[in-house]
Amino acid sequence: MISRLILTDFRNHAASTIAPGGGFVVLTGENGAGKTNVLEAVSLLAPGRGLRRAALSAMARQGGEGGFGVAAVVAGDVDLATGTLPSAPERRQVRVQGAAAAATSLPEWLTVLWLTPATDRLFVEPAGERRRFLDRLTLALSPGHATHAARYEAAMRERNRLLADERPADPAWLTALEARMAEHGAALDAARAEAVRLLAERLADAPAGPFPRVRLRLEGEAVQPAAFARALELGRRRDAAAGRTLVGPHRADLAVVHLEKEQAAALASTGEQKALLL
Repeated sequence: MISRLILTDFRNHAASTIAPGGGFVVLTGENGAGKTNVLEAVSLLAPGRGLRRAALSAMARQGGEGGFGVAAVVAGDVDLATGTLPSAPERRQVRVQGAAAAATSLPEWLTVLWLTPATDRLFVEPAGERRRFLDRLTLALSPGHATHAARYEAAMRERNRLLADERPADPAWLTALEARMAEHGAALDAARAEAVRLLAERLADAPAGPFPRVRLRLEGEAVQPAAFARALELGRRRDAAAGRTLVGPHRADLAVVHLEKEQAAALASTGEQKALLL
């Protein structure tokens, strides 16, 4: 739980300190007071680009020095901080207990989930939006998920770059990158599958009520490290022609079905989609 939140030159907050109590917290104020900005600041205490997915430079206060800071005290006495410097407005820095840290370490101290009006379209958006939503849920159960995701993405980007180069790529280097993708991809897939399983069990035990019952499934072939590495090796020419990697956990999807109607969430009414999401 966050016991103190400090915003410095963040959006419209020049210097704001919030000390919430226990239980639910409700933010009230006039339009433009900065309520959503506070929520965005909290979302930055997790890996990723926050609930607005805005550029870091856009978060710095207009009229400020160009950088911003978001700091919080969590779990009683753990200090977390993130922000940018005026000299590097698009380079995010993270500190834990005053020491430099990777953003992927933040879930070890704090779990951050959010639902916004934009999330209402989760079931009709491309699969990437549902993967991001599922990954935030998975982080609550497996803090190391962020590290595996970052390392998988880094290896895949480098592989894609090598395959796109006009010069022939070093096969040994491609094999090493594919082995890294297989290792971290298998961990990604396993953590997602476990999160979906646990959530499905919890939903199955929920009593009947005003919210529709749902069935969840992680779509995409299960990632077995050796088989996945082999598929990547065999798919090099195809992926080079496509300009991207066409197989792997980065193409998984979260399938949600309205159980009573046996209907995919994407085909449900707007009201039903909101209820399914909740």
